[in-house]
Amino acid sequence: MNKSFSTLVALLLGLMFAATTHAEDYVITIKNSQFSPAELTVPAGKKVKITVKNQDAVPAEFESSDLNREKIVTANSEIFIFIGPLDAGSYGFFNDFHPASKGSIVAK
Repeated sequence: MNKSFSTLVALLLGLMFAATTHAEDYVITIKNSQFSPAELTVPAGKKVKITVKNQDAVPAEFESSDLNREKIVTANSEIFIFIGPLDAGSYGFFNDFHPASKGSIVAK
């Protein structure tokens, strides 16, 4: 491996580590096709990490046009979503496989 490639890889890994260590952690659970909590409050102006845990035996999809995120959560698994920093306000999300299941992230 040449030196410049090794340096680039080390730099990218360092940036990824820095991005994950400075984000605040939050959890949203999907059970019976419903989000819990249905409203999650996060600090405005900060980057946050949201773990979406699907406790159902069927896949779900966390989708938000407001946050520009769309991610499938397979059955009995979890995903991570990084958002922000957000302006103060409310950002909706829903389960694209069960559109009646909705929630919001409120940045304060």
